[in-house]
Amino acid sequence: MGKDTDADVAFIKALAEVLRDHDLTEIEVEREYGEDDELKVRLSRQAMAPAVAPVLSAPSMPVPAAAAPAPNPAPAPAEAAESGEAVTSPMVGTAYLSPEPGASAFVQVGDQVAEGQTLLIIEAMKTMNQIPAPRAGKVSKVLVANAEPVEFGAPLVILD
Repeated sequence: MGKDTDADVAFIKALAEVLRDHDLTEIEVEREYGEDDELKVRLSRQAMAPAVAPVLSAPSMPVPAAAAPAPNPAPAPAEAAESGEAVTSPMVGTAYLSPEPGASAFVQVGDQVAEGQTLLIIEAMKTMNQIPAPRAGKVSKVLVANAEPVEFGAPLVILD
């Protein structure tokens, strides 16, 4: 550490603030004060992972029907493609069906859409990405809920 440790501590605190304010996971800095005097700092923190509660079950105890997990309502991509063309997610992110909270949805089941018309938005890395209709058609199904996480390639909307 440099000879002026108070300044070094202030510098490290400032780096920690940058780390927190910009939601970074790691910063590494090297400062040289002179020929034999330098400061190397590496700050890191673990990314916030969603908390997952452990699921414990005893095989000898029956699970009540109310506690059984609900089946996934979204059809598999192969099933969805049978009744029309599935518009799939080009990225991992969060799907939003309207341009802002409280606004009406971009499209609803039964709507006629033009090629290029926005069907929904996927937020990825704090960027809102409009998902356009690949062709004109009728919306027969909306397969995602508002604010639902989506994976790359997941079916979002079915166009007939």
